[in-house]
Amino acid sequence: MRNKAAYKRVVIKMSGEALQGRRGYGIDPFMTEKIAKEIKETKKLGVQIAIVIGGGNIYRGSTASGQGVDRIIADYMGMLATVINGLALQDALEKAGVMTRVQTAIEMQELAEPYIRRKAVRHLEKGRVVIFVAGTGNPYFSTDTAASLRAIEIEAGVILKATKVDGVYSADPKKHKSAKKFKNLKYIQVLNKGLKVMDATAVSLCMDNHLPIVVFNLLKKGNIKRVVLGEKIGTVIK
Repeated sequence: MRNKAAYKRVVIKMSGEALQGRRGYGIDPFMTEKIAKEIKETKKLGVQIAIVIGGGNIYRGSTASGQGVDRIIADYMGMLATVINGLALQDALEKAGVMTRVQTAIEMQELAEPYIRRKAVRHLEKGRVVIFVAGTGNPYFSTDTAASLRAIEIEAGVILKATKVDGVYSADPKKHKSAKKFKNLKYIQVLNKGLKVMDATAVSLCMDNHLPIVVFNLLKKGNIKRVVLGEKIGTVIK
């Protein structure tokens, strides 16, 4: 087993649902504590870690807009949900002894720093985990797109797409037993097949900038560390 990180700097894209645990909504302190411990163990490898967090466990803008809420207002509400999740994760990480900074695309100086690329990179170089919240700060753009954008801006080596399944499948493996798991995919295959990995804008950004994506199961203990070590788990898109 390797004991040296395969990447110098990574962006972990984590859904808001990852924080809800078995509750099915909101934030489960047990899950934030578990994730914080996994990140702490991974940091010991010397890798620089940034996180982009979603807000679907609290409020999903795209869903709300389909229920009659103005799309732009719904998206901003979803961005605020990501701030709540980011602060919860920050609290768990710092209780685990990991220094952090939360940077937001929407200014709220009492809670978090405004996003400044050079400052984010400096925090990473000093060994802090940087949590990016509020997406890109713009409606109509998902947190997947925010993850791609931030990863490119801070020159990360990979996006680690943390999910509830162990990779990308041809169909939902929970509904279709015949679903095929892909070990490797090309960006264009993801786009052409309409695979539910990240939205098309996010995948296109990665494709244009040659940024690999690894889709893996966050719920399996030790998986973040395994991915950073370069072990062949999940699905690699490049």
